[in-house]
Amino acid sequence: MNDTSEYVIRGIRADEWRKVKELRLAALADPVAPIAFLESPAEAAAQPDEFWQDRAERGAQGSAVRQFVAEAADGRWVGSVTVLLESAGVRGIFGEEIPVDQGHLVGVFVRPEQRGTGLTEALFQGGLDWAWAREEPALERVRLFVHEDNARAAAFYRRFGFEPSGTVVPMPGDSGAEELEYLLARP
Repeated sequence: MNDTSEYVIRGIRADEWRKVKELRLAALADPVAPIAFLESPAEAAAQPDEFWQDRAERGAQGSAVRQFVAEAADGRWVGSVTVLLESAGVRGIFGEEIPVDQGHLVGVFVRPEQRGTGLTEALFQGGLDWAWAREEPALERVRLFVHEDNARAAAFYRRFGFEPSGTVVPMPGDSGAEELEYLLARP
């Protein structure tokens, strides 16, 4: 891992909705966005300011969602990951029943010029540290989904300790593509 000391990994604040929007639009403009995100650039860009304000508010509170960013010394955000808390017995984002209290990593993005620097690992660690520190409920595991064609992301997740669960869900829409679930058990 490279030196990431020039960046701060931290949770977002509710008043940072403009930066939340800018980073999300940058993520959706990335060439791999169609296999990494469930939203198009046009859909996101069409959202009103109130949508982004609400998104930042929820991501800052940390009660059910917490968004983490990698912030450069000049204040520029260069990456992000979000942790969703999922309770046993409720339905997940693909309609599946959640079997245990768990975290769910989504929205993983690091700007192309920062890839390979260790920031993705630092963002993951920040999100996981927050997830594992939760006491009520204590999470049994953290999961994520990766598109079947996103080999680069899948390789990173495996290096970080996530293992395929065998659960496969269809991508929303009519593409015929699938998302593969990866799990990381509580240490």
